[in-house]
Amino acid sequence: MGYYVPSVASPERKGVAILGSTGSVGTTALALIARFQDQFRVTALSAGRRVAELKDQIEQFKPELVSVADPAEAAKLRDALGSDGPRVVCEADGLRRVASADHTDILISALVGAVGLEPTLAALDAGIDVGLANKESMVIGGELMRAHATASGARILPVDSEHNAIFQALEGHSREHLRRIVLTASGGPFRTTSKAELASVTRAQALRHPTWDMGAKITIDSATLMNKGLEVIEARWFFEVEPDDIDVVVHPQSIVHSMVEYHDGSVIAVMAIPDMTIPVGHVLAYPDLLDLGYLPRLNLAEAGTLEFFEPDTDRFNCLALAFSALRSGGTMPAVANAANEIAVERFLADDIAFLDIPRIIEAAMQAHEPGQYKTIEEILTADSWARSHARDFRPRIGATPV
Repeated sequence: MGYYVPSVASPERKGVAILGSTGSVGTTALALIARFQDQFRVTALSAGRRVAELKDQIEQFKPELVSVADPAEAAKLRDALGSDGPRVVCEADGLRRVASADHTDILISALVGAVGLEPTLAALDAGIDVGLANKESMVIGGELMRAHATASGARILPVDSEHNAIFQALEGHSREHLRRIVLTASGGPFRTTSKAELASVTRAQALRHPTWDMGAKITIDSATLMNKGLEVIEARWFFEVEPDDIDVVVHPQSIVHSMVEYHDGSVIAVMAIPDMTIPVGHVLAYPDLLDLGYLPRLNLAEAGTLEFFEPDTDRFNCLALAFSALRSGGTMPAVANAANEIAVERFLADDIAFLDIPRIIEAAMQAHEPGQYKTIEEILTADSWARSHARDFRPRIGATPV
């Protein structure tokens, strides 16, 4: 695949396009670009519905192309920017055009959800390296993404802190010596919450993550441990490992970002402060490193005790469901992911209870007969079916928590 083969650094500034420029990863990337203007320039941005924030970014970074979700908002933005502004596009076609924009060397794919798959594939087909923060695209179409990257020679570089840590720990080592990878999880806000108490968890409680500042969907996924389940599936495709070669350990301090074990028993752990600036900067500059000396340094004496626990898949069944989807293979991960996206939407809308999230995922998986896929259309068909199933699912009153 060429994931680990460095390229020769260009003497010119690296062109960067960003899908999801107003989200946490997108704004982190733009802050780095602003600090290291001699190394990077912005070619294209997409920003969903946060058009006012996008307008500010346009004025600062002067991209050649921008995309928003709504055609009416796109028209307003064109009028506001005038003839001297960038081209403004919209909807799914706009995302694809941003992802494959001219003069782009790397795309930061930071959309949330399965919507990221098509534009990410467009970037790979254009031979553009992808810094992948949109884990769902790898979850539902990992085999397809690998095939497209192989065909074009583009690289897929991991932005998530866990996969970025594994990426770093693997460099310089023979893959033949790899025994397993170990993904760390913070455990979320309910790490010590009883199963009975989880039944009455509120949206506000679930959105209070103890370590990371993330968007609402990812924060809820962290609270259910589905985020870690999605990362397990993503890791299978990123690093070409089997499900039995992936372990998860709960590490509340979020200092060890993940680990790799080799056949001789040695374990390499990548440690850093919990700040997404580090993995985003690593991917932007790869194979070089940015000088991020302005960030706080990791002080292990001050960090104190580092704890590690086995995940409780009885209380957090989403993790077990993700492993099951991975082992089933084919279209099952797409179904699990789509059902989760709808379940999280419904929870955030106060339509279902917290423990209904894994119920909805499990019900969709039980109703689905997984098939192998060769095209994106087959993936999207399974995705659409699962979304409909998850929207229609009505939890039983007084159901026993899963």
